[in-house]
Parts: sequence; structure tokens; C-alpha cells
Amino acid sequence: MADTKFKLNTGADIPALGLGTWQSAPGEVKDSVLYALKVGYRHIDAAYVYGNEDEVGAGLKEAFDTGVCKREDVFVTTKLWCTYHNRAELGLEKSLQRLGLDYVDLFLVHWPVPMNPNGNHDTIPKHPDGTRDILPSSEWTHIDTWKAMEKLVPSGKTKAIGVANYSLKYLPELLAAATIVPAANQIEQHPSLPQQEIVDFCKEKGIHITAYSPLGSTGSPMLTSAPVVEVAKKRNVTPASVLLSYHIARGSSVLAKSVTPARIKANMDLIRLDESDMKILNDYSDDLKKNGKLHRYVYPAFGVDLGFPDRS
Repeated sequence: MADTKFKLNTGADIPALGLGTWQSAPGEVKDSVLYALKVGYRHIDAAYVYGNEDEVGAGLKEAFDTGVCKREDVFVTTKLWCTYHNRAELGLEKSLQRLGLDYVDLFLVHWPVPMNPNGNHDTIPKHPDGTRDILPSSEWTHIDTWKAMEKLVPSGKTKAIGVANYSLKYLPELLAAATIVPAANQIEQHPSLPQQEIVDFCKEKGIHITAYSPLGSTGSPMLTSAPVVEVAKKRNVTPASVLLSYHIARGSSVLAKSVTPARIKANMDLIRLDESDMKILNDYSDDLKKNGKLHRYVYPAFGVDLGFPDRS
């Protein structure tokens, strides 16, 4: 199951299991990327704002130089940060330089929120009151960003473009103006936040879903929730294996973040969940929704600008 691939609307294949690098501690990323590639991962997810693209690149370089794998066999994703929305070409160039690559396989708009490129910080510009310095729509919109993204494709420096954290508030208006349909939408997703409406919309439009934070967060109650444990016992696997495999069954790729070799390897132990397994997990999601207990673990300071009314 770990070697499953999905087809993007570009015709390219994206490996179902990817290594996530968000919040990985400095000094640990290179080794985790190298180890993941050694044990068989072929999908690495990065982003400018994570501040560790140089370490990701170092891990990739060593893997390529030592014959662990070839560049063309690894699917590398990175993301355009909010302060580079009106400088998409520069954003891509900076990421490529840090990664040490001539191209990435997928370049995503990280969030549909353009921030002031001339603010008081490269990635997190703030107003005096501490709120994020977001550009007014009269100056720049995420549609403008997408049009800039489309211009990057002919350069060959990214094989595909897509979005991340796009809700139904943003996707329809982007598609109405798009020449290129996004290849993917990377979103937080797990049984506590299935985001079925977005999944269905993207499937209808040919946009692949990649799930991040599939386990929720450290100490997430999903790992000990009765329905997840029930499926884990039934299939003789760990709850983490169930939560990762859940996405493959939905036709989504999934990012498993870890810097621990044993866990990186264990996250490859995916299984094929059947209809009865998925019914248990989907019923769990439905019950959470019915009782107002769906939960969003990744809630940025600008969440209100995304249409997130609260953490649910």
C-alpha cells in the first residue's frame, strides 16, 4: 500500500504516502529525509515558511549522490508563502535555491491570503496591534496569485501547480478565473475533520487531495478513540496505521511527519481498509459533526480571513 500512486490531472503520478517536514526541528530534517528515501518514500513535502528547505535539499542531495534514488523518481512539493503572492517567480526561485533543485514536481499556494511583501518580517509581517499585515483585496487577491502561478509552468521549474488550505469559499472563484485547474489541494484532513464537501468538489473538478496532519496533533484523541481502536484491533495494526490508511481509501495522498527513523518506517505500514472499516470511521465523523465536535488542529492567526468561524 505504501507504494500506491494517484494520477494528477497533469498525467503525472503522485505517491500516496509522503514525508511531511512541517515543524521538524532544525538539525533533524536532513537525516529524516535521507532515511525516508532509503526505506522507500518517494514523496517529500516542503514549504518556504517551514524554514528548513535547505535541510530538505541536503537530504535529497545525499540520496541522489549516493545512489539511494534518482531525482526523477522523487516527487517534491513546496509552497509559495503569503508574502510572496505578488512575487511568485521569486518565491519559486528562492525555494529552488534552498532545495538545491532545478525544478519541483508541485508548487502550491500555501494559503489564499496575500500578505504585505514590504512588511516588517519576511514571512510573518504584523501591524502594531499584532494582527497579520494582509494586503487589501484592492491591491492583490488570490486570483492574481493564481494567474502569476500559471505563468511559472512553461518555465519547467515546476511540473505542476496547485493550492493548499483552499475551502469552498475560495475554490469556485479561483476556477472561474483559472486557465490551469489546480493539480492538487493540500488540506488538513482526518476523521475529526473529513472536509467531505471540499473532497467531493475537488473530485468533481479533477483536483487531487493531499491530507496533512492526518493524526490530528500530538496527543490527539483520535489515536485512542473507540472507532479507530476498533478498526485497528480488527485489522491487527496500530491506530496510526488506520488513520493514515483512511486517506488512501478515500483516494487522497497523505503526509506523515516524523524525524524518528522507527516511526518513519512504521508509517509505511499501510493497509487496504474495506467498506466495513470505512463505515466505522465515517460514522465516527458523522457523529462528531452531528454533535458539533469536528476539530481543526491547524488554525492560523488569520483563520477568520479564511472563513473559519472557530476551530471546528
